[in-house]
Amino acid sequence: MYDLLAGLTVIEGAAFIAGPSCGLHLAQMGADVIRFDQIGGGPDSRRWPLSANGESLYWEGLNKAKRSIAIDLAQPAGRELAQRIATAGDGLFVTNFPERGFLSYDRLKPLRRDLICLRVMGWADGTTAVDYTINAAVGVPMMTGPVDDVRPVNHVLPAWDLMAGTYGAFALLAARHARATDGEGREVRLALSDLAATTLGHLGAVAETLQDGDRARSGNDLFGAFGRDFTTRDGERLMIVAITARQWTGLIDALDVREPIAAAESRLGVSFAQEEGARFAHRDVLNPIIAQAVGCRSIAECRAIFDASGVCWSRYQSLATAIAEEPPCSVTIRCSRRSAILPAPT
Repeated sequence: MYDLLAGLTVIEGAAFIAGPSCGLHLAQMGADVIRFDQIGGGPDSRRWPLSANGESLYWEGLNKAKRSIAIDLAQPAGRELAQRIATAGDGLFVTNFPERGFLSYDRLKPLRRDLICLRVMGWADGTTAVDYTINAAVGVPMMTGPVDDVRPVNHVLPAWDLMAGTYGAFALLAARHARATDGEGREVRLALSDLAATTLGHLGAVAETLQDGDRARSGNDLFGAFGRDFTTRDGERLMIVAITARQWTGLIDALDVREPIAAAESRLGVSFAQEEGARFAHRDVLNPIIAQAVGCRSIAECRAIFDASGVCWSRYQSLATAIAEEPPCSVTIRCSRRSAILPAPT
């Protein structure tokens, strides 16, 4: 945790991932984040996973390092109190409440002219949506999964929600910077649909689709470069990636496969070291070579030669294994386990 935002107060009235993660990022940078919740808990206060005593580990994880005020938002007095809290402090409010209603910007602005409100939304027109429905609408689940299956494949990581949390924190501070110049408050609306569409545009996926049509599935192969899962002699599954020329040459040196790779290059008229895309285009040729070289070695042997040659790789493992063992991420995971957890609202 940093103290870069020490002295800054942010009010949060939000549920689920995007809004609370925005407040969490700000709190981790030292801001005093005060959220208000419905008495007895908001709509995500019991969301899985749960602890042994029934408390939401999800809620506790997203709302650590914050303070919480419980209000009866069903009552007029409770809603009026929420409005006054939302406009208190430094006039920075994070919410995913509907753009119409008692926490609308039009209702809050008369209470504080310089209020900055970051409003996380589903669709830009206010229609309800969550990460998983947005993801289905923009086509990502149709790009992933086995090449011989047409069924959509969902994922467990709510990417658009998490991106909205980080982008939202940036947008809120950007609006605060603008207010320091012109003294004006403003509402920043951040729709998951806009975030998903623009991100796919930034990554070239929209232009690619307009030019070539929908991208075909490629299973576990990394699109546009070399990368896939391979199995060692002792049954361990590894993810190996070679995007840069250095990563590629390190891999073929480590596995001692220069001769078959050179033969393939000569036959195909390509240079895999110089042409990143060629490694993907000719993966049906490269994958068997790498698979055979990995398959005749143990995980210990692969680890030794890969680390010595600077290969980009990792062993597939469960989260339980990642927590129990000592990988590079263990410090973060273990700190999370030891951190203080705020109780659920009452």
